[in-house]
This record gives sequence, structure tokens and C-alpha cells, in this order.
Amino acid sequence: MAPTPGILYVKMQPAASLPANQFHDWYNNEHGPLRVRLPYCQNGFRYRAADGQEPEWMAVYDFGNTADLASEESYTKLRLPGVASQREFDVKSHVSIDRRMYDLVETKQSPDFKRLEDVNSVGEENVCFAIGFTIKPGKDVKELEKWYSEEHIPLLAKVPGWRRSRRFLTSAVDDSGKTEHLALHDYAPQNGVGTSEEYKAATNTPWREQVMRDLVDEKTRRQYNLYYTFGPCPRDLTSLVSDWSYTNAKTTTRPASSGKRGVIESYITTKDGVDLPYRLEGSSDPDAPLILLSNSILADWGIWDDFVDAFFSANGNGRYRVLRYNTRGRSKHCGEQTISLDLLTSDIISLLDALRVPKAATVMGVSLGGATTLNAALKYPDRVASLISCDTNTKAPASNPKAWGERIEVAEKEGAQTQSGEKVVGEQLAEMTVRRWCVPESYDGGEAEAKIGKVKRMVHENSLDGFKKAVQALFEYDISEDMKNASVRAAFVVGGGDGILPNTMKEMSAEYGKGAEFVVIDGAGHLPMVEKPKEVASFVTNFSRT
Repeated sequence: MAPTPGILYVKMQPAASLPANQFHDWYNNEHGPLRVRLPYCQNGFRYRAADGQEPEWMAVYDFGNTADLASEESYTKLRLPGVASQREFDVKSHVSIDRRMYDLVETKQSPDFKRLEDVNSVGEENVCFAIGFTIKPGKDVKELEKWYSEEHIPLLAKVPGWRRSRRFLTSAVDDSGKTEHLALHDYAPQNGVGTSEEYKAATNTPWREQVMRDLVDEKTRRQYNLYYTFGPCPRDLTSLVSDWSYTNAKTTTRPASSGKRGVIESYITTKDGVDLPYRLEGSSDPDAPLILLSNSILADWGIWDDFVDAFFSANGNGRYRVLRYNTRGRSKHCGEQTISLDLLTSDIISLLDALRVPKAATVMGVSLGGATTLNAALKYPDRVASLISCDTNTKAPASNPKAWGERIEVAEKEGAQTQSGEKVVGEQLAEMTVRRWCVPESYDGGEAEAKIGKVKRMVHENSLDGFKKAVQALFEYDISEDMKNASVRAAFVVGGGDGILPNTMKEMSAEYGKGAEFVVIDGAGHLPMVEKPKEVASFVTNFSRT
């Protein structure tokens, strides 16, 4: 049977006793993203009434096949105890909910129609008119459909600001027990509805009068303004009200309080099914500039902890959001594709898309992350406003396959495992790695050495299988030719004690487009944001303000 596209259409009225932010935090950071995360859900939107009527809130989700709403366990179980969070049950107990499913009958749209879920539509406003009909008993609905298709929608298409009209019929999988025709008409904020001659012509015809008189039993008309567009993961730092963790512990949130930044930790799922954990923090402004940080191989986002604290402590930097994530290879679940620099770069774009960031203010990375962010600026200049690349190369050294192969052998020979039996990199390679990464002066027996210990634990705990897959990205890549035509503003940062890389990156800065800034961080090795976080944060702050 061919799939039947349609929508899940939900009207909600929260009780006056339910705080608004609690309602929005639940809806924006839990309820909506969990549904849009489903592979068969195409999008999701929240609307707010503009006509003064209740219910005040409406949400609509597009599905490729409405049968999935009844048959797919991944959807139906979202409402079950043990899967749905306690917050879900608590909030919904204070909300009146009218939930319907409709099958798509017809769509007409203007030639310049833009999908609101696309990242290039971020900031786009939309007005939606929802018109509901029930038909008198015994009447033929074909006359209603004929009027809509042949007269009404063609006339509405002439109204200034018209974008799209869609018609729906109560789905066969809907359990409301009521058959209803629903039309959703999308308009630009500035439109001719109610005032233009075109609208008057569309709503005052003999055929319309006949349909309303002879066929229509009940009619409802609602006007809504677009309030929020869901992505497949939570991102709303504005509405956070309490510490919260989802039942699978893969999503946690913490509101800003007592000088602490608001934080969302969750994950995105790439097109090839790989989960990438991320941490979003900082400004609660949904349009705040975003800085993305990309890690070295064998490390997690914790290498940026001190840098992020130092960066946010500078006056004026509270206006930023910072996004960190764990790259492919941190865990063994890193997909079936060969991991390459281009694949890692596409993961950055997937993160920006999922979090609805049209253009990152800065992408910054170190080592493999430095090459990845550099490649992002070269391949996707429309998505990156500026670049800071640290301790990296434009071309994989010919010695890389042998050198990294020997390191893999060290880890395999040790055979370290977690308590659950998963193979990890282990102690020997972890010690070798931090000794190579960090300058001798950092082994001071105090705070600096404690930081090295933290990085060492990251390396030790990295999945061995994930490491073996991810390191292939370092075996062979060459983006030196792309450097010549680079257009994104850039800076190259390197630890003064990182072997030959200071000379290499100085050359890179000269080869990059029309030139890039070049900075050496004294007293640091391969991870300057670990050994000298304040100095790196100071540079990033100044770079961001010029």
C-alpha cells in the first residue's frame, strides 16, 4: 500500500496554574524534539493564537505516512511510563490537549514558497489560518473538494502574501471518532487577508455561498502566528527552569543560576545513524552568535572546559553560545562509512542544521578538529563566519599511517577493557599521548599536571574500535589547494612547544586566501586550550571583536 502523507495536529491550553516557562521548557526541549527526532517525522512547528481564542497553542507535525503514527512502536511508546519522563506526565496533567491526525488531500503553494523547517528559513515568520469543516449527514463531500480545488484555492492564491494552502481529511488512524475537513493556509506576516480586494473576491462567490449553505454543518476558523520551529534535538536555553534528565539519560538540562550558565546536553543523529553527543551553553538568546568547538582525536569535549570558563568570564562574552560535541570515534558506535575529513566536516554541518544555526560565528578546532573546522570553512563558507584552527596541518604527513598504526598496536597489545568488556585505548597509549601533547613544564606536580591527568583519562577511556576507525581520517587528506581561494576570515593558533607545527602553521597562515592571523601560545604544546586556557580565551575574545 502506498504511504499516505499527513499531519499530527495538536491544540493545547495550559492551565493558569502552570508557569509559562515550565510549559515551554517541556515543549521545546523534550516533547517536540522527541517527535521530530523520529525518522519518519519530517518537521514540527508550534503556533500561538493571534485571534484571542482558546486553545492558545497549536502544534503541527508532518509525517510521510500517517499509518506510522499508529503502527510504529517508536512513536506510540513515547507516551508510556518508563519512556515518557515524569515531567511529561506532570506538565500534561495541567494541559488540555486535543490531538488529531489528518491525511493530506491536496497541496498548492506559491512558486517562491520556502520550507520553514529549512535552516535558511530561520527567523522567517508565518501566519497560519486553520479552517475546519464538518459535512452535513448524507451530503457528498466531492462538491466541497471540487469547490476548494477549482475555485477557492486558486482565488486565495491571488491574495497578497499567500504562500501555501493544504487540505486534509481526518485520518483512518485517528481515534477521535469524528470526521473533519481541515484546511491550513499559510501567509506572510504582511498579507491581504480580510482587507484586500482579492480576499473579498475569494470569500464572496455564489459557489462558496452554496457550499456553506448546503454542505457545511459546522465551521471553525482560527488564526495563528508561528512561535517556534522544532529541530530533532533540544536547543532552547531561554525557557530552562530546572535541572532535568530524560529517562535514557542522553539529554540533560540545567538552567542559568548564581552565575552558572544555562546548559543543554543531548545528541543529534546523523543521516547515517550515528549519535553525536553535544553540549550547548551560554546566552539564552536564540539568535545569539554561536562558537563551535571541535576536539582532537582521543579526547572529548572536556578539553575545552577551562577555555570556555575563561572565555565566558570576559566582559561581553555572555552574548555568545558555545557548542561542543564528541566526534566520531569517541565511542565504538561511529557508523559503517570510512571516516574521512569530509565526513567529519559534514558532521559539523549536521550539528548546525539540527540546532538551526544558519551560520556559525566561529568554528574552532584543534588537531584533527583543527583540520575539520578548516575544511568546514573551505567547503561551506556560507555556514561559517570565521575560523580558528589550532595545531593542525593542511595535508596529512606521509608518516601518519605508520605512526598511528604503531600507536594502535600499543593499545591492542595492552588489551585494556571497561568493566562491561568494551575495549578501550588504555594506560600505555594514554601516557605516550599526553607526553607527546604537553610541554614538560606542565608536569609541575600541581594544577597544570592535574589538567594533564584529566586529558590522560579521556585518552585512556576512548573506545579502541572507535579510535581505529576515526584515525583513518588522519591517514590521508590534503586541503592545501583549497586554501588558495579561502574567503572566510581566519586565524591559526599553535602551541609554541608543539614540535614543528609553529613553522608549519605560520606557512599555512600565509597560504590561506589573502592571509590569516597567526598566533603562538607560549608555554603550550598540542592542546593550548588545556595548558594555557586564559591566553587562548583572550585571543579568541579579541579576534571575535575585530
